[in-house]
Amino acid sequence: MYDVDEAGVVLRLSRRYLYQEIRSGRLRSVKAGRARRVPADAIADYVKLLEQEAQVA
Repeated sequence: MYDVDEAGVVLRLSRRYLYQEIRSGRLRSVKAGRARRVPADAIADYVKLLEQEAQVA
């Protein structure tokens, strides 16, 4: 599990953009207490989604 900042480093995306993607449902996350965490498999799923969108475009 990654915090949002760590996920941003992995994906090379800003914290603000990741929170937009989380709110839209495109990037899955979970609450652990007060913290928001992004599971490693959610990052892999998000990358697959981006690849699929790139193929369609």
